[in-house]
Amino acid sequence: MRRKQPSRDDIWYLDEVAIAIAGEKHWLWRAVDQDGFVLDEIVQRRRNAKAAKRLLTRLLKKQGVAPKHMISDKLRSYGAAKRQVMPRVEHRSHKGLNNRDENSHVPLRKRERSMQGFRSPGSLQRFVSIFSAVRNLFVPPRLQRSALGIRFHRLQAMAEWKAVTAIS
Repeated sequence: MRRKQPSRDDIWYLDEVAIAIAGEKHWLWRAVDQDGFVLDEIVQRRRNAKAAKRLLTRLLKKQGVAPKHMISDKLRSYGAAKRQVMPRVEHRSHKGLNNRDENSHVPLRKRERSMQGFRSPGSLQRFVSIFSAVRNLFVPPRLQRSALGIRFHRLQAMAEWKAVTAIS
């Protein structure tokens, strides 16, 4: 499945969410762009600058281009990691600015409840990588919010899904 092409004008929204796996707290770090596409997700045991740096280096390697802005909650680990990895990128840290990323956790949380949780960090990492790719395919970009635009996007997504899964 094809990914959205990165741009220098992109805005990355970064957030982390706690997930209990076998009674132990893990953190799912997530990056979403301005259109709501999930760029990358990584499962970590810690919630520190080293974990944030790992997310940013993976993002930079995967995207190939640094964003124009980076928006996160008030966790200071993002600022420390950004200074090491992308010092020229503008970082906005505010409680209400990263709602786009906070809302992207909702489908995962619904799926987590229906699956009755995850059994290991590896299974969570495998699941979110596939779940996000499929979800990115079916969620229309923010600019195509008319009924006709959404319908056209869904038809394209179904055609691509059928081509990938070899369904006739």
